[in-house]
Amino acid sequence: MSHSVTVTVNGTSFTREIEPTLLLVEFLRETLALTGTHVGCDTSQCGACTVLVGGRATKSCTMLAVQADGAEVLTVEGLARNGELHPIQRAFAKEHGLQCGFCTPGVMITAVDFLERNASPSDADIRHAIEGNLCRCTGYHNIVNAIRSASVEMRETAAALPKVAAEVKS
Repeated sequence: MSHSVTVTVNGTSFTREIEPTLLLVEFLRETLALTGTHVGCDTSQCGACTVLVGGRATKSCTMLAVQADGAEVLTVEGLARNGELHPIQRAFAKEHGLQCGFCTPGVMITAVDFLERNASPSDADIRHAIEGNLCRCTGYHNIVNAIRSASVEMRETAAALPKVAAEVKS
């Protein structure tokens, strides 16, 4: 018996008839053809399937798509806006924070959620935040550097916003 679900993914609303056992990761990859979210372990251990659901990092391999009915979901494909990369994407490129790229989308999504809640993290904070994301290609040094770099850019951008608004009023 199929169920109708409506999920807003990367700002676009999708209504689909799906089986109640369909995982969110399968819905994203197979139904919507958003293949940036990866399936690594099917047990929520590796974090390659991490997406934002309602603004919070969620491992989509252990969440049913019907549980996301009515929710806002952000995948790695939705990070860039108007052709401009998100600060975390720029930082990963600048700091060489990716190797094969398999784990990278999940790490980036985890980092975006984390940096929304902790704008000035220490390296220890960053390492703790990404401990649920496994990377088999690196020792995490460049990933930590990338997240730190993104936090600086995000703080600078946030600090510049009130100045821009004040300048517009002048």
